[in-house]
Amino acid sequence: MEDTSSAAWPLKISLPLTYQQEIFREAYHDDTLVIMARGLGMQEIVANLLHSYDAMGRNLVLLVGASELENTRFGEQLAEKAAISRAPNARGLLVINTNVSSVASREKMYARGGVFTITSRILVVDLLAGLLDPTKITGLVVLHAERVTIVSLEAFIIRIFRQKNKIGFVKAFSENPESFSSGFSTLSTVMRNLFLQKTSLWPRYHVRVAQSLEARKAEVVELEISMTPAMRSIQNAVLQCIEISISELRKANLGLDIEDWSVDSALHRSFDILIRRQLDPVWHRVSPRTRQIASDLTTLRTILLNLLSLDAVSFHQYLETVLASHAPTNSLSTLGHSPWLYLDAADTLFSLARRRVYTGSFPKSLDPSPLNDMGLVLEELPKWEVLSNILDEISHNRQGGVNQKNSGPVLIMCHDRQACAQIAEYLQFAGSVPLEKGGQDQMGTANSLKYMRRKFAAFQAWKAAFSRARSSKTIQDHHATISKPTLSLRKVPPNKRRRLRGGAQFATTNRDQSKLLDTGKLEYPADVGTVNDLETPFEEGVLEALEYSEAEFEMHNPDDAVVIHPYSALDDSLLEEIQPQDVIMYSPNASFIRHVEVYRSSHSNRNDTRVYFMYYGGSVEEQTYLSVVRKEKDAFTNIIRQKSSMAVTLTGDSLSGEDPQDKFLRTLNTRIAGGGRLVATSEPPRVVVDVREFRSSLPSLLHGKNITIVPCSLTVGDYILSPNICVERKSVKDLISSFKDGRLYSQAEAMLAGYQEPVLLVEFEQDKSFSLEPFTDLYTTTAATQSDLQAKLVLLTLHFPKLRIIWSSSPYQTAEIFEELKKNEHEPDPLKAVSIGLADGEDGYSIYAPAPMDILKAIPGITEQNYKQVVLEVDTIMELGNMSERNLVAILGPEAARRVHGFFDTSMYKR
Repeated sequence: MEDTSSAAWPLKISLPLTYQQEIFREAYHDDTLVIMARGLGMQEIVANLLHSYDAMGRNLVLLVGASELENTRFGEQLAEKAAISRAPNARGLLVINTNVSSVASREKMYARGGVFTITSRILVVDLLAGLLDPTKITGLVVLHAERVTIVSLEAFIIRIFRQKNKIGFVKAFSENPESFSSGFSTLSTVMRNLFLQKTSLWPRYHVRVAQSLEARKAEVVELEISMTPAMRSIQNAVLQCIEISISELRKANLGLDIEDWSVDSALHRSFDILIRRQLDPVWHRVSPRTRQIASDLTTLRTILLNLLSLDAVSFHQYLETVLASHAPTNSLSTLGHSPWLYLDAADTLFSLARRRVYTGSFPKSLDPSPLNDMGLVLEELPKWEVLSNILDEISHNRQGGVNQKNSGPVLIMCHDRQACAQIAEYLQFAGSVPLEKGGQDQMGTANSLKYMRRKFAAFQAWKAAFSRARSSKTIQDHHATISKPTLSLRKVPPNKRRRLRGGAQFATTNRDQSKLLDTGKLEYPADVGTVNDLETPFEEGVLEALEYSEAEFEMHNPDDAVVIHPYSALDDSLLEEIQPQDVIMYSPNASFIRHVEVYRSSHSNRNDTRVYFMYYGGSVEEQTYLSVVRKEKDAFTNIIRQKSSMAVTLTGDSLSGEDPQDKFLRTLNTRIAGGGRLVATSEPPRVVVDVREFRSSLPSLLHGKNITIVPCSLTVGDYILSPNICVERKSVKDLISSFKDGRLYSQAEAMLAGYQEPVLLVEFEQDKSFSLEPFTDLYTTTAATQSDLQAKLVLLTLHFPKLRIIWSSSPYQTAEIFEELKKNEHEPDPLKAVSIGLADGEDGYSIYAPAPMDILKAIPGITEQNYKQVVLEVDTIMELGNMSERNLVAILGPEAARRVHGFFDTSMYKR
C-alpha cells in the first residue's frame, strides 16, 4: 500500500483554475463523492488524479465505470503527462478487457501494478476467483457514480473491495446532479453503495467556481433569431398534439404519479423513458392506445427538434416517412395507428410543412422544367443567413487586422451530426461563391435558392423511390434508410482526407474578404466519412456531383479552418485541441458554455476569443435550454438539502461491509443435527455461479446476503445451490427462444442426469409486469401464441416430472428463494459441479455442438492447440468472421490471426 499523503508525494498537477486545484486536493486526500456541474473540467481533474498515482509507482489503482471513449481519452492524457513530467515509474493507463483474455496475463499485470481500467464483469470475476487480491489494491476511482445502484456490478465490486480492504481509498465522480435529486434519499443511498461518508458539491454558482470563471469573461454575442410564421405555426401544432397526448395518458392512468407529465417535461429527452418506466409495472394492463401514445411522444419530440434543424425540404420528407410508418395498414384496422394523426393540429402540421416547400401539385416526372409551374416556395432556415453573416464578419475582422494577434480556426457547434452535415452542405453549396461588391444580399439569396432547388430535385427522386417502396411493402426498411435526408455528395478521395475528432466536419477558409470558404476544399474525417456516408437517401446519378481534382487538395493553415462539431461528441479536451479563435454556437447548450468559460479562463492569451450564441426566440429550443439550467440548479439545491439532513454516519464495521454478528451467523447451518439444534460449521454458505451469469444483478444480490460466490465455467446449470440442487435461470425472452430451438429440453435432460433436484427458474424483470402476456409491443401477437407457450410448458413438465419450475418476480425475490432452498442442504463442491456433464476423458470444450466445432476446426489457422481459446472468447462463428485482425491477434497470435482473418476477408481474394 502506498502512502498518498502530501508528505509522501509532492503533487505536480496541470490544473490552471483555482477551483479545479481545490477539488483535486480534496479528492486526493479524502475518500469523497464529487458531484460537479457539467462542463467544469471533471475529466482533467480525474486525469491528474490518476497520473499522481501512476507517477508514484508500485500502486494498483483501478478505474471503474469508464466508457470506451473515456478510456481512450484518459490513456492519451496519462501518456502526455508522463512524457511531460518524465516520471520514471509512470506506465500510463493499462486497459484490461476481452482482448486480454488469458488469466495468466491478467495475473501478471496485476502483480506489476499500475493504473488499470477494467470492464466491470471481468473485474468482479477476478476478485471472486482470487485472481486479484483486494488487499493488494491501492484504491478505486469510480466514474459516473450516479449509476452505482444496489444491483449494479460497480456496487458489487466496491462491496468486495471494502470487505477485505479497509485501508484503500474510494473516490467517486459524477456530472449528473439530477440523478441524485429524485426519489427517496437518493444521495444517501448512493453514498452507502459507495461506502463513502463525504460529499463534495460544485455547482456553477459555487463561490470558488464563480471567482475563477468570471475573472476573464468571454465576449458573447447573443443572437435571437425569429422563426418564420410557418415554423411558429408548426411548432404550436406539434405542442398541441403533445398536450392532447399527455392529457389522454393522464386520464387513462389516474393511479400513477403523473405530477411531472406536462408539456414542459415532454421537451426533455428522458420524458418518454420516464413515462415508460412508470407504466412498466402495469404494462400488461394498459390499453394498446396508451402504449401507442407513449411511443408517439418520442416521435412528436423528434419532429420539434427536426423543425429547427432540418431545411424545409428535408423536414417535409421526414414527415412523409412519419406519416407512412404511423398510419393504419388498412382502412378497417386500428392496430398500430397513432391517435395524434387524426387531430386538427396534425393536419395543420403536414399542410404547413408542405406549403414551406411548394403550393401547387407535385410533379410526377423528374424533369426540372415544370418546377416553376408548381409554386415552389423553398423556405430557408432563418439561421442560415445569420450564420453566413457571422462568417463574413469574422473574415472581415481578420482581414482588417482585428483579432490578428492570436488567430485560430472557427468552431461551429451543433446539437448532432446530422445538423453538422447539413451546415457543411449549405456552406459549400450556398455560402462559398464570391459575392460581388454591393450585391451581397442578391447573390447570397441566389446561391441559397440554388442549394434549395438541388434539395428539391433530390426530394423528387426520393419520392419516386419511396412510392415504389410503399407498393412493395418495405416501408419500415426504407424508413430506416431515409430517416435523415440530406444532399448526396461524391466521396472525397481517401488519401486526401484529414483525420479529425469523431463527429467533426472540416472546411478551409480564405483570408480574402469576399471569399471565406473555398468550394472543393471541404474535407471529412476518415473515421466519420463524408456526408454521403452519413445521410445518403438518394439514388445515384440524380444530382450533379462535385468533382474533386488533385489541384484542389493542398496544405492549409489550421488557423484558416472551419470545424463543425456536434455536442454529442463533446469532451473536456475539444477546445484545447482545436484552440478556436471564434466559436459559433449554432444551437444552445449549457455545458458547452462552461467549457468555453473554462477554456478562456485557463489561457491568458485567449482574451479575444469571441462566442456567437444563436437561438430561435420563443421556440422550444430556448425553452429547453432554460429548463435544463433550471433543473440543474434545482438538483443541486435538493442535494444540498439532503446533505444537511443526512443523519446516518457510516463508521467502523459498517464501512467494511462486514458486521461481526453477521459474520458469525454466516457459519450457522440449519441442518438438523441430533436434537434439532443449530450447528455452527466452519464453512459459510456457498453458491457456484456460471461466469456468464455475472451480466445479471443476481450474483451481487446473493453476495449482499453474505453468501460466498464461486465463479466457474459450468457445463450444466447456471447456479449450483447444493450437491443436489441445480438451477437453470431463464428470462422470459430466453425461455421463449429456448423452446423454439429445443435448447431447454437438452438442458433439462443434462440437469436430470447430474442432479437429484433440477430447477427451472423463470425470472421476470424488476418493476415490469409479472405476466405471461405478449412480451413485445407488437400487436401481431395473438392468443394462440400465448396458448402455444403454455402448452410447451405443460409438455415440459409431463416429459420431466422431476423438474421443478419456480416463478420469480424480480432478482430480489430470486435471492430470497435461493436462500430458502439452501436451508437443510450441504454446500456444493465447485470442482464436482464443473465436472458434471462431462464424459470420461472429456474436457469442457467437448460439450459444444459437433457441427459448429467441426466448422471451427476446419478454418485455416485454427488448430487443436488454439481452438479452445476461441471457444472461450467468441460466441459464434459469425462473430469470429467479423472480428478485426487486431482482435484476433490477442486470441490466436499474429500468424494464426492473419490466416483466420484472410479466410473471412473476401476482399483479399478480389485483389
